[in-house]
Amino acid sequence: MVRPRLLEWQWSDYSAKHRNRANLLLHIVTVPLFQIGTLILASAALTMSGAAAAVALVCMAAALVIQGRGHKLERETPTPFDGPADFVSRFVAEQWVTFPRFVLSGAWYRNLTGAGRP
Repeated sequence: MVRPRLLEWQWSDYSAKHRNRANLLLHIVTVPLFQIGTLILASAALTMSGAAAAVALVCMAAALVIQGRGHKLERETPTPFDGPADFVSRFVAEQWVTFPRFVLSGAWYRNLTGAGRP
């Protein structure tokens, strides 16, 4: 089940759960990797390219695994997933909306430099 008001809920404590420098650096590389993988997957579906689909899935899986390891470095870890729909909706929302918003708002940089520390 997709959480009600997912983006608002995700944003409410996003900065607190993204303070570790290594995790922030992993995210700045892996979020674009996931996004590129998503775009390649869409292209693969349109062109019926199995090779492109495989590349896309590798990109997306790598981003997922690396971010998971990065989150383990955080003092405050993410809320556990309530099932497959919760996982997919939260992960995709983070990659395409919440993390880009985090970067564009300046919060990523503040946390990276320590200015966002409590």
